[in-house]
Amino acid sequence: MRTAAPPPIALTHDTVSTCLGHGLAAALDALRHTRSGLRREGFDLFDLPAWIGAVPDVDATRLPQALRHYDCRNNRLAELGLLQDGFASAVQQAAARLGPHRVGVFIGTSTSGILQTERAYRERDASGALPATFHYAETHNPYSVTAYVRERLGLRGPAYTISSACSSSAKVFATAQRLLACGVIDAAVVGGVDSLCLTTLYGFNSLQLMSSDPCRPFDAQRKGLSIGEAAAFALLERPAEPVAPDTVLLLGAGESSDAHHMSSPHPDGLGARLAMQQALAQAGLRPADIDYINLHGTATSSNDAAEGRAVAALFGSATPCSSTKGATGHTLGAAGAVEAAFCAIALRHGFMPGSAGTQTLDPAIAGAGALDYLLQPRAQAPRRVLSNSFGFGGTNCSLVFGLGACA
Repeated sequence: MRTAAPPPIALTHDTVSTCLGHGLAAALDALRHTRSGLRREGFDLFDLPAWIGAVPDVDATRLPQALRHYDCRNNRLAELGLLQDGFASAVQQAAARLGPHRVGVFIGTSTSGILQTERAYRERDASGALPATFHYAETHNPYSVTAYVRERLGLRGPAYTISSACSSSAKVFATAQRLLACGVIDAAVVGGVDSLCLTTLYGFNSLQLMSSDPCRPFDAQRKGLSIGEAAAFALLERPAEPVAPDTVLLLGAGESSDAHHMSSPHPDGLGARLAMQQALAQAGLRPADIDYINLHGTATSSNDAAEGRAVAALFGSATPCSSTKGATGHTLGAAGAVEAAFCAIALRHGFMPGSAGTQTLDPAIAGAGALDYLLQPRAQAPRRVLSNSFGFGGTNCSLVFGLGACA
């Protein structure tokens, strides 16, 4: 017996901070002008030629004194993100209205505070002991960022971290959707926070997946990904009745695990296609109902090719699509939440983002009209959009967002 689809959920507040700048206004300006925030700069001890997407002013951010035991780059990035666009205040107002026990917290991350452990190992004493100031549970531990956000906002509802590689902070939307549908919570703070660390930078370089130039998604000459960092959050609630036409809604979520390979996707994107199909089915939509697709689009050879085949097979060439990772770099566990925010921006402001860095489309993916891939923004207002996030090991998630006017 087929169960009823969960009702739409409203994104009542959201925010995003990336290398493009702090808050929604900086993101909007960059997306409108196809501007990249990637810079050829060093980070910590990283000394390989690469362009990275570091968020400005993270190190200058300070945590509240009572929460200083959580101090690490990842939680500073979370704090910086919470301060943008009035987000923390909006959540606290929701908690006052609904009760702090009725607001959940679900955060996606992949590396969390690994940088803190990397630095602690450099400070070991002669016996090899780590410094007494190092607190694994509150910094490196993947749950630390969720614990920090929960404490920082004074929330007491269910809380956990999802760490499923690059789909982590897309899956938090599906998690919150389920708990809202079954009445466990009345609202949820969802998001993604992932910060730069040497493990990530050298790790992707060792896999020969990192470009020495700014990444160029779906480009014929793409050489690999660029790594970025980000903090993005959304407050999800049941929509008010009647639903305002400009309300951004989560209409559907689809998840799959193709388990094709530890790091490479299925060459035909079968798991990716299944996630997209499930998201459409849950939203009660057909492929033709989607106006724009935010692609996972990492600019690696295999990922772009697999996703391109999956999108072409399901949507054909009728649906405009692009990757925004040329603007931010791949923010890993934060990517799903970042690109959900970008989709909300596109819906609210009536345009479709282009693809920063991409110059000549790969004819093997987008040739002969196989995809309507946008190199530049298109001044066409989407009503329903799909956002893809696909991680190592085939952990796939697709989200459908739409405006209240067409729910």
